[in-house]
Amino acid sequence: QSTMAAFSIVIIASIIGGFEDIGWEVLSSMRKAAFGQSLLSGLVIALLAMVMDRITLGFTARNKVAGVPAWLAPRRFWGIVAGAIVLSGFMHLTGIFDLLPLTAGRGLIDAEGMNTWVLGLVAAYAGPLETFKNNVLYFFILPLRIGMVQAVTPMSWGIALTPTVIAIYVLVVGLIATALGRSFGWQGALAMVVAGTLFFFGFSNFPWPAFIALVVMLAWRCAGAGVAVFAFFSCLFILVLGLWQPFMQTVYLCGLAVFLCLVIGGLIGLWAAHNDTVSKIVRPINDTLQTMPQFVFLIPALMFFKVGELTALIAIMLYVIVPPIRYVEHGIRHVRADCIEAGQQCGCTPLQLLFQVKLPLAMPVIMLGLNQTIMAALSMVVIAAMVGTKDLGQQVYIALGKANAGLGLTSGLAIALAAMMA
Repeated sequence: QSTMAAFSIVIIASIIGGFEDIGWEVLSSMRKAAFGQSLLSGLVIALLAMVMDRITLGFTARNKVAGVPAWLAPRRFWGIVAGAIVLSGFMHLTGIFDLLPLTAGRGLIDAEGMNTWVLGLVAAYAGPLETFKNNVLYFFILPLRIGMVQAVTPMSWGIALTPTVIAIYVLVVGLIATALGRSFGWQGALAMVVAGTLFFFGFSNFPWPAFIALVVMLAWRCAGAGVAVFAFFSCLFILVLGLWQPFMQTVYLCGLAVFLCLVIGGLIGLWAAHNDTVSKIVRPINDTLQTMPQFVFLIPALMFFKVGELTALIAIMLYVIVPPIRYVEHGIRHVRADCIEAGQQCGCTPLQLLFQVKLPLAMPVIMLGLNQTIMAALSMVVIAAMVGTKDLGQQVYIALGKANAGLGLTSGLAIALAAMMA
């Protein structure tokens, strides 16, 4: 984990003084919109991270490795290493290394051709991508941020927010809340009412006393009076600092990313838990996403969707989707066999077995996955701020650029408090 953290910070470090390292290569390429070069440089970091990940992980299982060739026995192995060191020293002293300049390898890959290919790919799908971006922005992201009160206009939605439309919306939310109340009790109904209210007014326009009351009540019901008091003073501290609007932007962006990743990642995890082939395919993809530096996730999102909140959302989701997949699969696969057999003996259908036996027993593991998903989303906020968000991460990024220690510390502390409350 220390190795992964070190690799993930190299691009951030280049902002405040890195020079001629791989992090600077990624950053400077992105600033020039040279996505081909930035992808190649990001791939170097990802490959280094994955190699180091496998090597350090191998130390924990070095006594379990089987089938090692005879020529790799410990004594011979260290002899080969010593010989390689001696040969390298000889080549350096005799100047043989100078025959191959350090930058000679760059000509093997046509970075400009890569840039041209990437830009051509983006141009070929510009129409559908722009349509997708506008639909998600106008019908989903904007209502969450500024509310249906401001987002629903004849230009964006094709309709005006008349009293009739508001009545229909309230009726739909009420019907869904009633259905959830019958299935999951009053908690499900209340969750739907809160979600519907937030979607109508938006996180930016939601009254801060009501939001603080909601957070404190949720903390008290879930974790007790101590956490409720901590949540109250944390929210009050953020409010007094004047960071309430960026804080709400952070909550909405991270909350949306966590919700979408739980749905998508949870479904993939369920599929992988019941299908070994899918599990084998998903595992290396998860490994890649988990070992890749956070900044690299901005590159493909920025290529296709340019600067904006959708780009930030996609970058966060790429980093955050791994915990739901891993924890859901792990939880389902490790449900006790006798419990599953008991459910089958009672005549449960596959769906009944899933929803009434497997998921309830796997819920502690899945909830741990939810915790990790939230933490990962908040850790990605500062990275996502580089593509145009206006949340707490943007405040940290601004403070970093201006060497404003006060703003950086208070914004970072607000992110930390949000993480601890969650």
